[in-house]
Amino acid sequence: MKLASYIANGKPSFGAVVGDGVVTMNDKLGGRYATLRDAIAGGAIDEMKRLAQGAAPDQKLAGLKFLPTIPNPEKILCVGINYKSHAAEHGTEAPKLPNIFTRFVNTLVAHEGDMLRPKVSTSFDFEGELALVIGKGGRHIKAADALNHVAGYACFCDGSVRDFTKYSLVASKNFLGTGPLGPWMVTSDEIPDPTKLTLVTRLNGKEMQRSGTDMLIHSIPAIIEFCSVFTPLAPGDIIATGTPDGI
Repeated sequence: MKLASYIANGKPSFGAVVGDGVVTMNDKLGGRYATLRDAIAGGAIDEMKRLAQGAAPDQKLAGLKFLPTIPNPEKILCVGINYKSHAAEHGTEAPKLPNIFTRFVNTLVAHEGDMLRPKVSTSFDFEGELALVIGKGGRHIKAADALNHVAGYACFCDGSVRDFTKYSLVASKNFLGTGPLGPWMVTSDEIPDPTKLTLVTRLNGKEMQRSGTDMLIHSIPAIIEFCSVFTPLAPGDIIATGTPDGI
C-alpha cells in the first residue's frame, strides 16, 4: 500500500494511493488521527489497508498538492558516506559505524515542490536516497528485529550545500527547503527485503545515480540498531540511508 500526505478540500490530509487517485483516510478513521504520523503511531496501517480495498478515490493524483510524506516527523536522521562508491568518490574510508547527522523538519519539501538553492552558495548538490519510516518505536533495538520496526520506505533527496560541508556538516544539510520526501511511502509488507531495490536519480531527465540498495555499507537493520542506542526512535521518524556515487 502507498500512503501519502496532501492537501484535500483546503486542509492537510492523508490517504492511500488507489489507481490514479487517493482515498482520504482522515474521516474514514473517524477523525482519530490528524496526520499520517499519528495514524502510524496509532497502529492504523492494517485498518487503512482494509478501508482502501475496493474504495473509490476521492481525489485525483493529477493536480494533487502533496505534502512531505511525513510532514511532521519528530526526528530526521541521515547516514553519511554509506555506499562504498560514494566513499571512493569522496576519497575517504568506509566508516566503521554509521555516520549520523540530523535534519530539521523545515528542510522537508513535498513531491513536485521547489528545492531552494541558498543565495549564499552556487554549490547545491543532489543526493538521491532510500528513506525508511519508523512504525514501531523503541530503544536499543536489535538488528535481528529492526525491520519489524519499519512502517515503510520512501524516496528522499538529501540536498547539500557543498561548500558549507567543510565548515559544518549540519549547516550544509539544514538549509530551508532542501530535502524532498515522497511522493509517498510504500508499506513494509510490500518490501520485505529492502536490499532488493534499485535507487536511481535523474537531473533534468539525465540519469546521474544508479545503485542497488544491497551496496549499503551499513545495512538498514544496523542503522536502526545504532540510532536506537543513542536516541529512542518514535513512529514517523525518518531515517535516510545514504547516497551512492554520482553526485
